[in-house]
Amino acid sequence: MIRVIALRELQRLFLAPTGWGLLALVQLLLAWLFAGLLEEYQAVLPRLALLPQAPGVTERVVMPLFASATLLLLALVPLLSMRLVSEERRAQTLVLLTSAPLSSTQIILGKYLGLLGTLGIVLLLLALMPLSLLLGGTLDFGLLISGLLGLALLLAAFGALGLWLSCLTPHPALAAGGGFVLLLLFWIMDQAGGGGVLSYLSLQGHYRHFLEGRPHSSDLVYFALFITTFLLFAVRRLEAERWQP
Repeated sequence: MIRVIALRELQRLFLAPTGWGLLALVQLLLAWLFAGLLEEYQAVLPRLALLPQAPGVTERVVMPLFASATLLLLALVPLLSMRLVSEERRAQTLVLLTSAPLSSTQIILGKYLGLLGTLGIVLLLLALMPLSLLLGGTLDFGLLISGLLGLALLLAAFGALGLWLSCLTPHPALAAGGGFVLLLLFWIMDQAGGGGVLSYLSLQGHYRHFLEGRPHSSDLVYFALFITTFLLFAVRRLEAERWQP
C-alpha cells in the first residue's frame, strides 16, 4: 500500500502543469548557473595551469554548482510538498484516506516516498550537468559522489520537514511559506554564532562537509535524526487527527 500511495503522489505531480513548470524553471536556472561557472573556470584556466596543485573542474565548477543549487531547492521543496496532506484535507479526501485500512505510518511513508521520487528526478537531472564534462575532461569522482550524497540527504531532510508542515494546515500556501521560513532558519542557524547546539542543528554546516569531500559519521547521524524526527511528527499529527471525534 505504501507503494500505491507513492505512485499516486508521483502521478498527481506530473499530471499538474504547475509541477512540470516548477521543475522546468529550476532546471533552467541551474543550467544558467552551470554555464556561468563553467565560463568563469575557462577564463581562469590559464592561470590555474601554472599552479602546482591547481583545483580541477570538480572543485571550481561542480561543488559551487551544488552549493548554489541548495538555495533554489530550499524554495522548490516546500512548493512540491505543500499539497501532500493539506490538499487532501482541503478537498475533504483525507477522511477517506485515514478511514482506509492503512496506518498513519503507511500513509506518511507513501507520501514521503512519492515526494522523494520527484526529488530524485531533480537530483538526476542536476547530476547530468557535471557528468557532461566527461566529454572533454575528467572529474574527481570521490568528491562528486560526496557532493551528490550530501545533496540527496539535504533534499530528503527538506522533504521531511515540508511533509510535516503540510500535515498542520489545510492551506497549501501556508505550508509552503512556513516550510521555506523553517528551512531557511535551519540553514543559517550556524551563522548566529555561539557554536555548540546551534552549529550542530544547522543544515548548512553538515552539508558543507560533503561539498568538501570529508563527510563525518556525525553528519550522517544528523540527517538520519532530522528526517526521522519530522516524519514522526507528521505521523503523530495524522494519528491525532484520525482519532478526533
